[in-house]
Amino acid sequence: MAIADVQSRTAGSARSRQRTPAGLIPGASRKSYWLYLIPGLALLAVIIVIPLGWNVYLSFTDYRGIKPPEWTGLDNWVKLFGDATFWTSFGNSIAMILAMVILPTVLGLVLAAMLFDLIGRKFGGKLASFLRATYYLPQILPSVIAAIVIGWILRPQNGALNNVLGAVGLENLQHNWLGSPDTALISIMVIMIWVQLGYPVVIFMAALQRVDPELYEAAELDGANWFQRFRSITISIIRPEVFVVVLTCTIAALKVFGPVYALTRGGPGTSTIVPAYYAYSEFFQSQQVGYGATIATALTVVIAIVSVVFISFQTKLERKEEER
Repeated sequence: MAIADVQSRTAGSARSRQRTPAGLIPGASRKSYWLYLIPGLALLAVIIVIPLGWNVYLSFTDYRGIKPPEWTGLDNWVKLFGDATFWTSFGNSIAMILAMVILPTVLGLVLAAMLFDLIGRKFGGKLASFLRATYYLPQILPSVIAAIVIGWILRPQNGALNNVLGAVGLENLQHNWLGSPDTALISIMVIMIWVQLGYPVVIFMAALQRVDPELYEAAELDGANWFQRFRSITISIIRPEVFVVVLTCTIAALKVFGPVYALTRGGPGTSTIVPAYYAYSEFFQSQQVGYGATIATALTVVIAIVSVVFISFQTKLERKEEER
């Protein structure tokens, strides 16, 4: 009995040594995991949390960047809700959502499905990959550089677009595209469609890699045309990626800044002003730091609300599908 007891204890200790890494006390490894989070949490606090808290504080003050901030309570917020320029900037943000979210997502879905289901099957994956990279190329360029290049094309005197229109006998269509209130916002929207289109194409084509090609073949044998296959197979399977693209592009549209700064500076008048540029102009041009912080804080609140609504809607939709 004694020998059996000793053997059982020896086997138990051997098993415990196998489970515990050498040199570590059992349970210590779990506690040490938190040490790896310290650098990330420190960067999060320094880069995001502290500046965000300071920005929120400044939104309740009168501060011009020189003298200490003076507490004014809700004065900036009352001014904000009655500011016509602020509401114009958010109206222009809706136009940016159309140009950076709705149209690129719809066009990206169609292009990705065509590249994967038609071009990839008939001409091979290399051509589809080349076209995908071509669509994504504007995403690689910094938005300001892309905007400056397009600005050269849209120049009223010697721009490429007006020169082409004149060369083909359409001089009556020549226009000051970025200097006229009726075309400035539309011109920036076209630029943003071109810049943003490659992102959903790449995401959707990556999502289509997990679609079984036999589903398309079976649907084709059953007589389904391309649009029916696109509606019944493609959209239903890559729906999570659609939510990701719509959410991230909406956030990008709400905080767009570079093209407006590089091309129009919010003009002519306020026809192309957006909240991010309006906050910038109040910060650095008008030296109304407190009011600029109020605009930036309001934009942050709107982005947070949009994110929560999107995630909640996606979660409810996934739960309904699981219940089915």
